[in-house]
Amino acid sequence: MDKKIISELRQSLEQTKAKLEAELQKFGRHDSGSAHELEAGFPDYGDKEDENAAEVATFSDNLALKHTLEEALDDVHQALVRVGAGTYGICKYCGQEIDVRRLRARPESSSCMACKTKQLQRK
Repeated sequence: MDKKIISELRQSLEQTKAKLEAELQKFGRHDSGSAHELEAGFPDYGDKEDENAAEVATFSDNLALKHTLEEALDDVHQALVRVGAGTYGICKYCGQEIDVRRLRARPESSSCMACKTKQLQRK
C-alpha cells in the first residue's frame, strides 16, 4: 500500500483516537480496576422514586455507551499498532491487502470485506 495513503489513514486514526478519548473523559472518575481506568459515575437526581428510576436508566445507558466507546478505542489502538508494525492494511484472516475504499470508510478495519462477510454469516 502506498505510504501516502497509510500516512493519511494514520492521521485519521489519530483524530478518531483523540475524539474517542475526549468522549470517554466525560464519564468521569478514574478506576484503576478498569481496562481503560474510567468508571461511569452514578448520577444523583434526588431521592424521589421517579428520580431514582431516572438515575438507574441514565447509569445503564452510560455504561453501554462507555463500553461501545472503549471497544471503538481498542480497535483504533490496534490499527495504530499495525501501522507501526508495518502490517496495516493486511487482512488478519486471509493475509490479503484490504481495499483502500474500506480503509477510508473505516480506518480501524482489520479484515477485508470477504472475510468480514464470512465472519458475520457465522454469527
